Amino acid sequence: MNIATHRSATGKTLLLIGILLIAANLRAPFTSLPPLLGFIQGSFDLSTVATGALTALPLLAFALLSPFSAMIAREYGLERTLFGALIAIALGIVLRSLGASWGLYLGTAIIGMGIAAGNVLLPSLVKRDFSGNVASVTGAYALVMGIAAALGSVVVTPMTGVWGWRTALLMFLVLPVLAMLIWSKQLSGHTAPTASTATPPHGGKVWHSALAWQVTLFLGLNSTIYYVVVGWLPTMLTDAGLSPTEAGSFHGIMQLATAVPGLLLGPVLRRMRDQRLAGAAVCICSGIALLGLDIAPQLALIWSILFGIGTGAGIILGLSLIGLRTHNAHQAAALSGMSQCIGYLLASAGPMAIASLHDALGGWGIPLQLCAGLAVIAAVMGFLAGRDRSL
Repeated sequence: MNIATHRSATGKTLLLIGILLIAANLRAPFTSLPPLLGFIQGSFDLSTVATGALTALPLLAFALLSPFSAMIAREYGLERTLFGALIAIALGIVLRSLGASWGLYLGTAIIGMGIAAGNVLLPSLVKRDFSGNVASVTGAYALVMGIAAALGSVVVTPMTGVWGWRTALLMFLVLPVLAMLIWSKQLSGHTAPTASTATPPHGGKVWHSALAWQVTLFLGLNSTIYYVVVGWLPTMLTDAGLSPTEAGSFHGIMQLATAVPGLLLGPVLRRMRDQRLAGAAVCICSGIALLGLDIAPQLALIWSILFGIGTGAGIILGLSLIGLRTHNAHQAAALSGMSQCIGYLLASAGPMAIASLHDALGGWGIPLQLCAGLAVIAAVMGFLAGRDRSL
């Protein structure tokens, strides 16, 4: 191996490590919060709805910022924009841990902004530098996202018992700081995002397409039920009699399960003539798990795994449908912008709406049944969007 080849291999390895470290930041700083909602609610004497807003804020940031991330990256480059996203996540973690209620909400929103940019732009980077191994690298960083989120949910409650919830949340600062140290090697680059990256939503032809709405609602409803459970599963389980540590562990297992389809779904989809059965089946899995949590919460381990696999597969399939149902990069960008904007708006309303319903009815039964109903509607949308058609 000559010097130039060695440098190239070293640079590629550092780039891959940087991508995986960025991926570790795209879920854990957000999903580590729900196991502590009971502690936070008690500290600030918050209502259930006000507590639910902490889960909704990052999703609202996803909806508003995701389609505009490509515009920022075209101006400053993928490398610097992703570094800026890490700075935003780090700043949000610090603000969230200051101890003031304003910092809690503002920091949570800023974390959402950073994650939104990373979610949209990281696939462009993978496509640029690992064009021959997109599926493998994407599966690897999806797995890292799931592992980081799972570990965060598992350890945050015990850390709270030792140091308090503010310090426990502050410990997640190590994730963006470590990623920034490695990613700083890439700042000399100035790469534009791919043409299929989500664009700002506008009233184009895609908004008048029934197929586009089917893809959008399939992705949006899957995201809605996923983020409702991400936000409230620990509280549901503690209300059912589990300890906070057990609830946090099942929350982590659920998130780890969402990464499993990323390793398996790609090869399966390539062998299918269409995706109708896949679109319906993954949503039915999620619906069964939601009903299971209502009827038999003592079997939470089974329902957590089933729900994670169902929603993980549903979100991956929904993102895949954006490419499968479009003819070119322009259509893909328009459909991506539409589906992410509408999808995250639906998802941001979910945690607060379910919290309001819980307060009104005094339990989680009806909210879980309603979410199961949304899973059935998502199954219908998945069956329709899975037909072998294009815009």
